[in-house]
Amino acid sequence: MRAARQIGIHSGRLPYNGVIRVVRQRFAAGAVSGICGLALLFGTIGPAGAQDGNKTSSPSMAPVEQYRIASRSEEIALARSAAPASISGDAEVMVLGNHGYETAIKGKNGFVCLVERSWFASFGDPVFWNPKIRGPDCLNPAAVRTVLPVNLQRTQWVLAGLSKAEMLARTKTSAAAHQAPAPGSMGYMMSKQGYLSDVDGHWHPHLMFFQSHTAMSVWGANLPGSPVMGAEGDPDEATIFFVPVGQWSDGTTASMDMR
Repeated sequence: MRAARQIGIHSGRLPYNGVIRVVRQRFAAGAVSGICGLALLFGTIGPAGAQDGNKTSSPSMAPVEQYRIASRSEEIALARSAAPASISGDAEVMVLGNHGYETAIKGKNGFVCLVERSWFASFGDPVFWNPKIRGPDCLNPAAVRTVLPVNLQRTQWVLAGLSKAEMLARTKTSAAAHQAPAPGSMGYMMSKQGYLSDVDGHWHPHLMFFQSHTAMSVWGANLPGSPVMGAEGDPDEATIFFVPVGQWSDGTTASMDMR
């Protein structure tokens, strides 16, 4: 995603790139003066960010095997690393199969953990086809019902060989793509093994909260000193808030320095 207006249901469920890029640009001056400078998940900041984005851009899909993880057990472990074991240990785990994500382990608590690939980003983002992206994510039951389906559907399209243009056309009439997040929808991305960009690697452990279109002011987001960041999108689009946390899913301490 290249702009905040692209956030939300219409452009896919996981627009970290644009969200954090926009927020970092807003906070760039604050970082210089000691105010929390915000890191990004996939993108970068300012002119240097544009250059790095170009260097990491993948203009077309790589051979499908490059998006796969060597072994099923390795992918399961990586997916579970998204959240503390008290959550991920009883979650359903999905892995990338031949035609889409498939259940590898049945869950007990309603959460679903999986490793997101690059096409979970928005269609216009330079990382859309980057085969190195691995984003361990663990979604709660509300997000599983209303947030996850659009990206499971998109994965099926990708593995069926559809182009970006074809997927974008289908998105416009997809019921899943137009479903608003249910109240309380959230996800954990606390894995230190993830690879979220060629620039920032695993970035910071964080929580995500998915909302129907919501003003930043309601959460106090993007204000100096606030730990909450996000972007609204258009009135008919969803909003995603990000809250960095101070430890990885394995309980070890994570730096909270966002500069």
